[in-house]
Amino acid sequence: MGRAFEYRKAAKFKRWGNMARVFTRIGRHITIAAKNGGIDPENNPHLRALIQEAKSENMPKDNIERAIKRAVEKDKADIKEIVYEGYLPHGIAIVVETATDNSMRTVANIRSYFNKYNGSLGTTGSLDFVFEHKCVFKVKDNGVNLEDLELELIDFGVEDIFKADEGEIIIYGPFDAYGNIQKYVEDNNFELISGGFDRIPLDMKEVTPEQRAEIEKALAKFEEDEDVTNVYHNMKHE
Repeated sequence: MGRAFEYRKAAKFKRWGNMARVFTRIGRHITIAAKNGGIDPENNPHLRALIQEAKSENMPKDNIERAIKRAVEKDKADIKEIVYEGYLPHGIAIVVETATDNSMRTVANIRSYFNKYNGSLGTTGSLDFVFEHKCVFKVKDNGVNLEDLELELIDFGVEDIFKADEGEIIIYGPFDAYGNIQKYVEDNNFELISGGFDRIPLDMKEVTPEQRAEIEKALAKFEEDEDVTNVYHNMKHE
């Protein structure tokens, strides 16, 4: 088991504060996926995985359908994915993923959070050497032998696979292996819980308890923003 396992074991998948925020986050991703790849889930693997994730989070069917419909409604503002990169105090790198219908509002908010907590907003791609962008799938643990599954999935680009505490199997692979891995999961009748992307830090930074408290306040501020979908950092977990 590799770095993805250790990172996932320490961090878990962060749970959002309330169900409304979960639905908003997934809904925006569904709209973007439908706009980019078409509104038919049968012909859009990413959309299909997001719909399954929405169902696993008990997102109402009407919400899912509205999110898909929004992709083709001409009177709706486009939702765009924008990534912001920078540093917080004590050399902690941070990547903030957003989905927004108003980029001016979003960048102003993100910049204000960096300023408030004495950080610095960088340029796109400036932290490519700090984080690896991976695809990640969660499937139901159906009792399969993990070593046998790993041997099969190596040919599909899988780099890390492990069982989680919640009766799930977590599968990590290169960013561009998303389609191949999803096809294997579906063709072999695994129950897909979610499919998406993650950023794994190549190096985790140690901090003091006082520094941790300071950084966590800043991270919470970013995560509270309604346009923010994911926040990644390289602060070592306790």
